[in-house]
Amino acid sequence: MSIDKNARRGAYLLASAHPLAECPLHAAFVAVGGKWKLTILYWLARETHHFSGLLRRVAPISHKVLTEQLRELEADGLVERLAGGPVPAPVQYRLSGYGETVLPLVEQARIWGLAHLQQMRGPDRPASTAALGCSDALGERAS
Repeated sequence: MSIDKNARRGAYLLASAHPLAECPLHAAFVAVGGKWKLTILYWLARETHHFSGLLRRVAPISHKVLTEQLRELEADGLVERLAGGPVPAPVQYRLSGYGETVLPLVEQARIWGLAHLQQMRGPDRPASTAALGCSDALGERAS
């Protein structure tokens, strides 16, 4: 998949000739699937972030991959890019109104992930609070 800096809305959906092109689950996975998108959406749900702040929050993501993921989320209308002035402009990212509609999915994935970690870890091992710091519910304020 090539990345276009000025990607149009829906640019990352597969062509309609693909057998899953009209499948709602496939469309959802294309929009928010992958290694980083749910985590990016989680942090943007908590507050607006400058690129560098988001890079720190979602570490160990690379600069290149974060840029690609944000462009895809923006092309799908889930994230808004806010340029703050002349070049070099401080750029911030926030969830769009449409992006807020995916938050129940993000929260349910987070809850399921906690239960899955507990299942894999076993009852005797305590949960780690270090991993990306995304164990707090979306309704709770970021620290």
